[in-house]
Amino acid sequence: MQEQVHVDLGTRSYDILIGPGLLSQAGAHIAPLLNRPRVAVLTDETVSALHLDTLRDGLAANGISMTSLALPAGESTKSWPQFSRAVDWLLEQQVERNDMVVALGGGVIGDLAGFAAAVLRRGVRFTQLPTTLLAQVDSSVGGKTGINSAHGKNLIGAFHQPSLVLADTAVLGTLTPRDFIAGYGEVVKYGLLGDAEFFDWLEKNGPALAAGDMEKRIHAVRRSCEMKAGIVARDETEQGERALLNLGHTFCHALESATGYSSRLLHGEGVAIGCALAFEVSARLGLCSQEDPSRVRAHLADMKMKRDLSDIEGDLPDADGLITLMMQDKKVRNGRINFIMARGIGEAFVTADVDLALVKTVLDEQLAARG
Repeated sequence: MQEQVHVDLGTRSYDILIGPGLLSQAGAHIAPLLNRPRVAVLTDETVSALHLDTLRDGLAANGISMTSLALPAGESTKSWPQFSRAVDWLLEQQVERNDMVVALGGGVIGDLAGFAAAVLRRGVRFTQLPTTLLAQVDSSVGGKTGINSAHGKNLIGAFHQPSLVLADTAVLGTLTPRDFIAGYGEVVKYGLLGDAEFFDWLEKNGPALAAGDMEKRIHAVRRSCEMKAGIVARDETEQGERALLNLGHTFCHALESATGYSSRLLHGEGVAIGCALAFEVSARLGLCSQEDPSRVRAHLADMKMKRDLSDIEGDLPDADGLITLMMQDKKVRNGRINFIMARGIGEAFVTADVDLALVKTVLDEQLAARG
C-alpha cells in the first residue's frame, strides 16, 4: 500500500514515497544514496521518543549507522540559537559534503535541518522523514528551508532540495487529534487553490480520513504531493506560480507572529483561518460567489477546525496591527502585498490589486465578533 510521486527538477529530481512502514524500511531506500554507511539525524525530543528507535533499526537492517541530535519540540526551535546548535553538532560529527543529513520530524525540524544541510560545507545532501500530516503534504516537499526571525516567519533560509522524502503514513496515528487536524489545513489548501475535484473528495472523505482510514490518508497525502510537485517543477524558486502554494499564508503568518509562534495557534490552524479569510475577501471583491467562502467555512466546521479569528484564544492586535505584520510577508513587492485570491474553489491566483481598506474591514468585523 505504497505510492510514489516524482519531483522533476533535472539533476535535483527526487522521489516521494508514501505509505505505512517506511520508517522501518528507511535503510533500504536511503542506502543507495550513501557514499558511506552512516547518517546524521536531526529530530526533536517528542519525535525522538516515539520514532527514533524504529528508524535506527530500519537503518541498521541495511548496515547503516546513525548519530542523532534531538532538539526541543515546538516552533520556537526554528530560530538562530537552535540552528547554530544543530550546525555545530553536525560539524562535531564530522559530516562531510558527500554525507547525508536526515530530518526526522515535523515542519520545524524539516525546515531547520534542511537549512543546516544547505549551508553546511556549502551544501550537503539531506533526506526528509516527515512525521506530521502538515510536513508530509507540504513542508517536506519543494526545497524551501529556513528559520524564523523576530521580524517574521521563514525570513531566513535557502532553497535546498532533499534527495528523498519518505512519508510514513502509519506514524500519523501517533499525532494528537489537534496536530493531525491542524495539518489538514494544508491538505484542504490544495483543493482550494487548484483542484476543485479534490476539494469535493475531501468534503466527502475528510471525516473518515481524520478518523484513521489509511487508504484515504494515503490518497490525500499523494494528491497533495502531486500538486505541489507539479508546481515546484514549473517554478522552483517562487518566481510566479509557486506563490499559489501560499494561499491563506499571508494572513496565517501575521497571526502566527501576533500569537508569538506559540501553541495558541498551530501553523495549519492559521492556514485554515487564512484560507477562509482569503475567500471572504475574494467574495467581497466580487471575484467569487458568496457561496464559496460559506462552503469553505462549512467544511472546516465539519472537520472541527479553526476558521475565524474568534477561534484564537487571547489578545490579538487590531486590524491595522495585523496588516503591519502582513507587510513583512515575503510576497511583498515594492511595498505592496501580493495576495492569493480566488475566482472560485480550485481557482486561486496571485494579485497585488487588493484594496487594503477592504482587508481591514474584514479583519475589523472578525475582531469585533471576538467580543
